[in-house]
Amino acid sequence: MNRSILLKKNQKKLNKRYKQLMERAYNFRQTDAAISDISEYQAIKLLNKINRLNYLYRGDANQLPMQ
Repeated sequence: MNRSILLKKNQKKLNKRYKQLMERAYNFRQTDAAISDISEYQAIKLLNKINRLNYLYRGDANQLPMQ
């Protein structure tokens, strides 16, 4: 598979997980602050990975051969 396709596929998977964690953090905010904080922390770590993938994908687009 093409590297850019793999990056996009991985990015979509991470985005889905990020949204799940943020929703979980929001839902537990009033009932269990510890679970909420843990979920939010994991979501922030995932967001960092997503941002790195965005950077790599942007770099890949710049290196494509001109036609």
